[in-house]
Amino acid sequence: MITIYTDGSSKGNPGKGGYGVVLLYKNRRKELSAGYRKTTNNRMELLAAIIGLEAIKIVHTKITLYTDSQYIVHPIQKGWLLQWIQKKFQGKKNADLWQRFWLVYQKHCVEVRWIKGHAGHPENERCDFLAQKSAQKAALLIDHVYENSKL
Repeated sequence: MITIYTDGSSKGNPGKGGYGVVLLYKNRRKELSAGYRKTTNNRMELLAAIIGLEAIKIVHTKITLYTDSQYIVHPIQKGWLLQWIQKKFQGKKNADLWQRFWLVYQKHCVEVRWIKGHAGHPENERCDFLAQKSAQKAALLIDHVYENSKL
């Protein structure tokens, strides 16, 4: 069983943003993060979940993914994501990331759980710190799909 905590943030919406991920397995810990020059909070929340799941290389792994984002939890728990897939994500914001999420989500046995953000949970707070710190770096990545869709 692997536990993944995720968080995303952006300063402005759109604005500079970042994600943070903490992966826990037995006594091992791995942290992942990156920042983007122009993105949205929802894109960073979703990208954090994707990056966390993509880091798990053995398929059919049991994973509990914690996020403070209802943007991720509701589509999975309420079945909306399956409806979006049937409609080929037509008219859905962040379709590129939802498709990427679905591809990696299917490879594992994932339980997605909501955790209240900014409530003092150490791993959630760490993810928030990583996300915000990454967004403040001088050299930020380009969210090409987002930036090109706005031209």
